[in-house]
Amino acid sequence: MELVNQIIEKSTELVASGGLLFGFLMVLTEAFLPILPLGVFVSLNINAFGFFIGVVISWLATCLGSYIAFIFFNLLETKLLYKLVKSKTAKKVDEQIHKFNKIKFQSLVLILTLPFTPSCLINLLAGVSSMSKEKYLSAILVGKAFMITFWGYIGKSFIESLTDIKALIYIGVILLLAYIISKIVSKKMNIE
Repeated sequence: MELVNQIIEKSTELVASGGLLFGFLMVLTEAFLPILPLGVFVSLNINAFGFFIGVVISWLATCLGSYIAFIFFNLLETKLLYKLVKSKTAKKVDEQIHKFNKIKFQSLVLILTLPFTPSCLINLLAGVSSMSKEKYLSAILVGKAFMITFWGYIGKSFIESLTDIKALIYIGVILLLAYIISKIVSKKMNIE
């Protein structure tokens, strides 16, 4: 456990020494590279800058990153669809985009709120769909606020309780429930 505490301490010091811009850019980058661990970045921001500032800069960064990705895919829509029309998966992709066009605002917010939803895929589907920029931006602002707060709470609790097995089990149960709910929503909304 001492090694884990040292890694957390050094990582937090690195983020704090980089300043708010570094913490912001760290989370912003995750919107373009979904393999990066958003929950870890949010936790590091909270440890480095405090809960409120850590959550706010993480929320702003993930919202901006998601919206930039949405705009990027929106601009590439014609080129992307032209290439997909030539592929065998064009019909399946077109069906998903058609379904995504009809998604209700509340459902979109719920999908964006769930921490295990692949936000890169949601940004792509929204970008190539006929969804308005206002609807997507509004959904991002609402949904990501809850998701970042979730990661902030879980991450902060996780870092503080790495030596408490009961807390680890509790966090594991919460994450498992969130994952199950996201899978149910994913199947119900037919989003892969």
